[in-house]
Amino acid sequence: MEGIADYEFVRPLGAGNHGEFYLARRPKRLPVEVDLVAVKVVGGTGADAFRRATRELKAFAAVRSPYLVTLYDAGQQGGVFYYSMEYLPGGSLGRPAEPPSRERVLRAVACAAHAAQALHEEGIVHRDIRPGNVLLTETGGKLSDLGLSQVLSPGATVTGMGDIGSVEFTDPALLQGERPAPAGDVWSLGATLHWAVTRAGLYGELPVHDPLLTLRKVYATPPSVNGDLEPELSELVQACIGDAAKRPTARGVADRLYALLA
Repeated sequence: MEGIADYEFVRPLGAGNHGEFYLARRPKRLPVEVDLVAVKVVGGTGADAFRRATRELKAFAAVRSPYLVTLYDAGQQGGVFYYSMEYLPGGSLGRPAEPPSRERVLRAVACAAHAAQALHEEGIVHRDIRPGNVLLTETGGKLSDLGLSQVLSPGATVTGMGDIGSVEFTDPALLQGERPAPAGDVWSLGATLHWAVTRAGLYGELPVHDPLLTLRKVYATPPSVNGDLEPELSELVQACIGDAAKRPTARGVADRLYALLA
């Protein structure tokens, strides 16, 4: 793909749930002082889904937080939905430009937690917090890529929600059909923190080549915190993935991480 609408693609940036990311040249019509932007191409959705997705992106963009990636634009061309956002060259916790230090990891997750809190205070649940959606900055990180699976494909099966590998960062309650809630984002923050520090998932190695086997393992295996994780971080991850009613808020997660950094 060479581009979409008036975006000229420079190179691919990788895949995300429900689509592909590209580095693109900023169209002249966009009133931002940057040369390059990131564009996510999502795919066919239909008119109703496009309207729902655009409405949700507008809500996301209206939340004021320095820890959320700035959204610039959204549109549809030939049945293909896309949106553009600021480009951060440091990569993500899932795919960093260079291996991040422990301090940088904790700071990035803390920033993502602040972003989630800002969304929660506006009645929005992100639904797709995972290492690939925590982008790295010089001072910490930014949360990106609002989880649009339920907007674009209402009632979709789990295997239709995107990359099956992201299931390990999803609150099991969501997989069982419960409605998205802030506590689910906190679960995802805990799973993201665990993976980013240990490079291991809460379910161990998953057979992501086989979606059915992956789901079977996730359903059958209780999440387990790596024994090598330092006690303070282990306690925080346990709190995030424990009883939903007793989980910390997203801001509470950020506060505890900053306390560890101090």
